[in-house]
Amino acid sequence: MNSNEYLEISLFFTPFDEEYAYIVEAELADLLFDSFMIDETEGIQPCLKAYIGKENYDPRALKIVLSGLERNVTFSANMIPPQNWNLRWEQEFTPIVIGKDVLIRSMNHSEDDIALARIEAGVKARKSRYNIKINPQMAFGTGHHETTRMMIRSMVAERDEAIRGKVILDMGCGTGILGILAIKMGASHAFGIDIDAVAAQSAFDNAHLNRVSRHFETYYGDASLLQMGKYDTILANIHRNIILEDLPTYLRSLRKGGTLILSGFYDSDCGDIISAAKDLSPDIVLKSSLAEKTVADGNTWACLTLVSK
Repeated sequence: MNSNEYLEISLFFTPFDEEYAYIVEAELADLLFDSFMIDETEGIQPCLKAYIGKENYDPRALKIVLSGLERNVTFSANMIPPQNWNLRWEQEFTPIVIGKDVLIRSMNHSEDDIALARIEAGVKARKSRYNIKINPQMAFGTGHHETTRMMIRSMVAERDEAIRGKVILDMGCGTGILGILAIKMGASHAFGIDIDAVAAQSAFDNAHLNRVSRHFETYYGDASLLQMGKYDTILANIHRNIILEDLPTYLRSLRKGGTLILSGFYDSDCGDIISAAKDLSPDIVLKSSLAEKTVADGNTWACLTLVSK
């Protein structure tokens, strides 16, 4: 992904909302798109943008998939001038400081960059307990999103009970941040799964970059891969509808006494997710929850920690 020719596909539907955008994204998972982003720039029609290598673009296959969706989705395609994608992402990626515990950085961030990030985060400590280096490429999961930060805060809070010495599954692993953090926190082993091949490769590369690859395996696929084994803790920062669809699989794969840490949904979705989990497994209890409001759009995101008693 350094200088390939890419197409930007803009997908339009009405009414436009993030929830349905994630559904569209999930439906396009098998069409070799490399990444997605929501564009709600003021003054233009909001849309979901999808990026794909020119050689992989099949407009007929795209039309077939879109025709099966509940809402009418139209699209337009534009060629993007060749550019160094990794360099562009790296330029946009700033260090992330999450409390005194976690620092997420790229190899090119200077000590001044990190110091500024600590100041902006209001953290006085000069060092973080867990340092993660990533090359984000075009995969989701740099740690900037509220949901990723809440997942990390929940993992730190549950370190002794749910992470240290445990077998971890990171569903929708993206760049692999959560799985890498789990190993650095003392997990015995971690598995990362993502339906995006670019994300799975990115997580693999970042595991090597952080020297945890002996304990962190990454796979390209969906929740059906969970049948590989049983897990003490399952992490899923995805989307409300996908979480609800995959909850039965999560709970079948969770060891008794295990922990589910879930995010990627709004605070208003928590009731539905908790009820669904209890219907599937009456011994599931809510241990803790977090909520964080975005500055940009005012949405309140949530994170739930559920425990199987």
